[in-house]
Amino acid sequence: MDLQGNIENFTLVDIFQLIATGRKSGTLGIQRDDSIVMVYFDAGDVIYAYGPRETFHLGELLTERDRITQEQLQLAIQTQERSQNTKRLGEILIDLGYLNRVDLEAVVREQVEELLFSLLTWRTGSFKFYKGQFPTREEITVKLSVENIILEGVRRLDEQSLIGETIPDLDGVFRLSTSESGRTRAVTLKASEWNVMALVDGHLSANQICEASPFGRHETLNRLAQLRMAGLIEPTERTDTAESHYPALEQMVGNLSLLLENYLAEKTPPATGDRGVTRIVTGEMLGETN
Repeated sequence: MDLQGNIENFTLVDIFQLIATGRKSGTLGIQRDDSIVMVYFDAGDVIYAYGPRETFHLGELLTERDRITQEQLQLAIQTQERSQNTKRLGEILIDLGYLNRVDLEAVVREQVEELLFSLLTWRTGSFKFYKGQFPTREEITVKLSVENIILEGVRRLDEQSLIGETIPDLDGVFRLSTSESGRTRAVTLKASEWNVMALVDGHLSANQICEASPFGRHETLNRLAQLRMAGLIEPTERTDTAESHYPALEQMVGNLSLLLENYLAEKTPPATGDRGVTRIVTGEMLGETN
């Protein structure tokens, strides 16, 4: 056991991020009352998760998705019982020809994701991490980015409490966090999350990002909170006054507006030489904002 404690003192989001950042392999056991969930990690990625009381039964998922019929499920369960549960239900369904491996992997992935999303709502319990140990050998595994799991999980949480807990100081400044050496973060972001993250530059406060964002204040703060919980942005000391960025931006907009007004006033396309000047000036102004 390399890591253990209580969820009240160390949230599951923090634990997942720590394991992912350290690229650890092993099993994270999480217990709340009589519920136990085991999450398997390989080099920081989730590859499997299982909880007898929490996991939605694979057979139910397959029938709900119309991948197999109830009759096929019952036959597979009977076959499993005759083998004294020595084989997984999914393997039996494949052997019987009721299911192909691609469909099985897709449903197992969904099963693991739903379990992990539910875990992120736990506020009490204990955890232990067993480095390099796996209770079972799974034939079907997945590869899930911890950042993606956290992002989707926090999308389902209460937004207002999420913002208050994650960004308590709206005058605080954030920057993009760096990935650990050797680890690639495969993160899938929504367009709104990309647009908000693009404003995180180590200069603007959360309040100023809200002002510059094309979205409403609440949605912007919610996106910032999600990015913060996923470990994609982190608090930092202001390295430069944010106000110094606004005059440059205003000057750029003003100069571009003046060029456009002059062009419209002449009602004729500018000469080749004028186009060259416009390109150079615009390039210089854009360069100032980088």
